[in-house]
Amino acid sequence: MKRVDVKEKNIPKKKKRETSVFYRICYAIFSKIVGFLFRIRVVGEPEPEEGRFIVCANHIAASDPVVLCYAFRRHQVRFMAKKELFKIPLLAQLIRMLGAFPIDRGRNDVGAVKNAVKLVKDGKCMGIFPQGHRYPGQDPRQTPTKNGAALICTRAEADVVPVFLYRKDHIPKLFRRTYVIIGKRIPYGEFAYDPEQNGEYARITGMIFDRVCSLGEGFAPESKRSRKQ
Repeated sequence: MKRVDVKEKNIPKKKKRETSVFYRICYAIFSKIVGFLFRIRVVGEPEPEEGRFIVCANHIAASDPVVLCYAFRRHQVRFMAKKELFKIPLLAQLIRMLGAFPIDRGRNDVGAVKNAVKLVKDGKCMGIFPQGHRYPGQDPRQTPTKNGAALICTRAEADVVPVFLYRKDHIPKLFRRTYVIIGKRIPYGEFAYDPEQNGEYARITGMIFDRVCSLGEGFAPESKRSRKQ
């Protein structure tokens, strides 16, 4: 019998999952609880099939990362979290296993940015709030933004998925309806990034956050059908 060398076979490589086993277990256990507590409805565009994109959303509550993870059930959306959280032993271990990593907000944390860029280049998804901080009760258009999303987007040459988190009067409350409005994926080329021009990060941040805010303007909850989760 002729020996077959497995190296000679043209066997396609198995696609690596974008979600960890631990994350999938947590999602299966807690997603219904999260959906119930925040009464989440996901509307708008369907979730992208493929990764390598950045989810950009307005920021209202500390629960926003959890709400976004609920909405993007095909992908493990990873977040940068303030370094102080990683000083709490059990919490640090948990959020690391869920895909979060620390960032020092008090300075330009080059290491955190490089980590984020590498994750996106590897086909993963990052979640970033362009406002940088939570602004409950305020119109997002009237709040300042930071350029972190544009910096990571341009260095990773990544697409952006804009998302608007809609709550009545922009105030978060348990059992108050939360709408996650997913917009059309913005191809990286649409930003027309020119590294030779000054102010490019601010310009691209403005483009991204304008798309985010536009999703929520004129939104009529009672007239929108939600996707089943």
